[in-house]
Amino acid sequence: MGFGGGKRSRFVGGAFSRFAAGAFVLTLVCVLPSGCDFRRAPSGPSIELTRVPPASEGGPDKLDIIEGKVIGGRPGQQLVLYARSGVWWVQPLVNEAFTLIRPDGKWINSTHLGTEYAALLVEQGYHPEATLKVLPPAGGGVAAIAVVKGGSTINPISKSLSFSGYEWRIRDAPSDRGGGNSYNASNAWTDQSGALHLRIAKAGDDWTCAEVTLTRSFGYGTYTFVVRDTSQLDAAAVFTMFTWDYAGTDQNHREMDVEITRWGDSSTSKNAQYIVQPFYVPENSSRFVAPSGVLTHSFHWEPGRLAFRTVRGTDAGGKAGLVAEHVFTSGVPVPGVESARVNLYIFRFSKEPLHKEAEVVIEKFEYLP
Repeated sequence: MGFGGGKRSRFVGGAFSRFAAGAFVLTLVCVLPSGCDFRRAPSGPSIELTRVPPASEGGPDKLDIIEGKVIGGRPGQQLVLYARSGVWWVQPLVNEAFTLIRPDGKWINSTHLGTEYAALLVEQGYHPEATLKVLPPAGGGVAAIAVVKGGSTINPISKSLSFSGYEWRIRDAPSDRGGGNSYNASNAWTDQSGALHLRIAKAGDDWTCAEVTLTRSFGYGTYTFVVRDTSQLDAAAVFTMFTWDYAGTDQNHREMDVEITRWGDSSTSKNAQYIVQPFYVPENSSRFVAPSGVLTHSFHWEPGRLAFRTVRGTDAGGKAGLVAEHVFTSGVPVPGVESARVNLYIFRFSKEPLHKEAEVVIEKFEYLP
């Protein structure tokens, strides 16, 4: 099955309309134990691939993470990613065809699945093709190329779980969210009823957190989460239902959040907020009180409008149990390759340290276009 790149994952003229890559500076050194091919000009830069998704015939629905490091890159060079499914398709979107390279040379992005993956370090002004039958050779506008078969990765492939009829990837890598937290895959699981559990657990002198990510990208529509009581969370704990896009750096990673937290201050009465990033813009947040008991949080995303809503119980459309609602019409992102995520972590800048382990139970997730 082929896949391609435009705004969304749809077939257009025999190809999907949604594959490109974000902006990364890339170099070439293949460090994978097998199945790796690399090409570069003499004494040129190199690309190190540290995480590669599994092999698949590809398609528009499933996303995974690819990451690595550019060694010896020069200012102005950029990174282009491709995944092979019959032909090579630029990742993750045609209209976001460059992957961002951080100052330390590291890069990370989402990609649709393929049988092989390629990273190209290119010169400024390079115009990547949406599809290629054959990858270009190193030289000219291409400073380095790294090619690897799917699943040929130094790090083990992330674990996943099934929740509400969807596959979710379990985070096991550290994150700088909240001032820096570690994650353990054992902190996320589903019970016999199908409910999702996330936990902050003690690990020696510190804690490990939990996050799961939907392996699909939906775009506009209504996202709903039914959550059991979160009113007793420690002030330093943060429970977030949000969207995130590695490629969407120009749109604040397309992050939209429902956050349950007191941000380390137990004296505050308002323990929740709706956010469209960036959070530091005053009109981009709306604080409210999330009471005890089961709550249903939802947001409806459409062009230029983002409507959040929280109600008591499990009826998202109920009026009698309305807790809070807010509509944003400024700074609302357009779709990319964002995915829904659920995260339980520690706010490390809290003036009150975390006192005890925490657990949140999400009974249901639902998406409606």
